[in-house]
Amino acid sequence: MITFKDIQIKFGDFHAIKNLNLNIQEGEFFTFLGPSGCGKTTILRSLVGFIQPTEGQILVNGKDVTNVSIEKRGIGMVFQSYALFPTLNVYENIEFGLKVKKIPKDEIDRQVKEIAAKVDLSDEQLAKKVSELSGGQQQRVAIARALVLKPSILALDEPLSNLDAKLRVQLRNELKELQKKFGITTIYVTHDQEEALTLSDRIAVFHKGTVEQVGTPREIYNQSATEFVCNFIGDINWIDPSIIAGSDLKSKLDPGKKSYIRNEKVNLSPEAQRPGTVQLKGRIIDQEFYGLYTKHTIEMAGGGLLKTVETESGAVQPGVGEEIDVYINPADILQY
Repeated sequence: MITFKDIQIKFGDFHAIKNLNLNIQEGEFFTFLGPSGCGKTTILRSLVGFIQPTEGQILVNGKDVTNVSIEKRGIGMVFQSYALFPTLNVYENIEFGLKVKKIPKDEIDRQVKEIAAKVDLSDEQLAKKVSELSGGQQQRVAIARALVLKPSILALDEPLSNLDAKLRVQLRNELKELQKKFGITTIYVTHDQEEALTLSDRIAVFHKGTVEQVGTPREIYNQSATEFVCNFIGDINWIDPSIIAGSDLKSKLDPGKKSYIRNEKVNLSPEAQRPGTVQLKGRIIDQEFYGLYTKHTIEMAGGGLLKTVETESGAVQPGVGEEIDVYINPADILQY
């Protein structure tokens, strides 16, 4: 569907994108994930046509669109700020692109009302100014304005970053449902790892203008290809060498590499441990209660700290200062 072939993008002496090669399949929800300044928005804008690559080709359905004008690429764009017209009402915002294409008025009316219904915008809301709408409603207007032009690709640049946490979660679910409903190839840019993991079919993790790993959310999380990906995604422990040296882990790991383990894979319960699990000793020195789970900070015997996440099950949790057993399976340890 979309192919980035040997793409390089430079701004003067700054190398924003370094030799990107990437394939995105039709109907995929594909996320560009990474910290600010890593190149993810730059490559999205090059796909849409706002930025011209210094080198390489961008192909859509086998056709080279590298030098094709924005309006001829068949890509709908939803910006971080939504970029809605504040002086127009919702209906006028959605119809804008259709009017530019000089589509007959009755056909415009049919298409606007059809797309509005699909994104749950009422006739009453269509008559309102966009400034009268909530952030979530404004986002739906921006998506409707993009989708009414029937693009083959929908590009979204951090569309949830301006919303509060609860609304972000709600709209994240709505976005995924909309994408399934339309079956449209969607490219999503975010720095939020939780958004990326919950929304995506596949993720490309960007770092300093290069892609460190491409994979499904589970692959990115459980089989992080590089130390950067491992640290950027989720909460993770660096395992102090003293923890390894004083335990049965020593014979099962490469001593020349750094070792990491996800917080939730450090266990306090001996039940249902897999073969090869190693038992260690430690003492709880801090706790954070979150309702569904509790985070423990554990000082390990012999030195070093580990953090763990224990789901609330109704069982009595160990308290601060308590000596405890800690269980780690070497198969869960990532080394770089």
